[in-house]
Amino acid sequence: MAEEIRSLEDLKEGMKEAGAEASVDATSVASVDAGEAAPEAVLPEPKIDDLGRAYATGKRKDAVARVWIKPGSGKIVINGREQENYFARPVLRMMLQQPFECAERKDQYDVMATAKGGGLSGQAGAVRHGISKALVFFEPSLRPALKKGGFLTRDSRVVERKKYGRAKARKSFQFSKR
Repeated sequence: MAEEIRSLEDLKEGMKEAGAEASVDATSVASVDAGEAAPEAVLPEPKIDDLGRAYATGKRKDAVARVWIKPGSGKIVINGREQENYFARPVLRMMLQQPFECAERKDQYDVMATAKGGGLSGQAGAVRHGISKALVFFEPSLRPALKKGGFLTRDSRVVERKKYGRAKARKSFQFSKR
């Protein structure tokens, strides 16, 4: 089938010669006629508000964080306090930096977040999840890198509920044979 295909009938004839069934629709012929490759994936528009910020909600355990990011110097404020004061443990502060390091955008965005519920570890995870989602809203081209790092997936692990007839979720009462 080295000759040029000009219409649907030419395509059907060429397929019959090759021994294949002729089941071709007009849209596939139009793309062959135009000589185009498959269309490339189109990135969504950035979601930025009037103040030049991107907003996202992050969740982890029982904690929920509302996160706004905007271009800046890398300052992170949670519930009106600097990250050093709010998250005293270095591990929790490191969690907040992970999305920026993965996207190679360290010290390029200011973060303002409010965190509620859960403990400090859950809140740090929620803020990290919110930062990741907000980065994708601000720059949609960062999605593959953040997705590969696992920052866009909500960590769905939560505390297991207590069952009746048990001391805790799985712990049993002491067993006495006699």
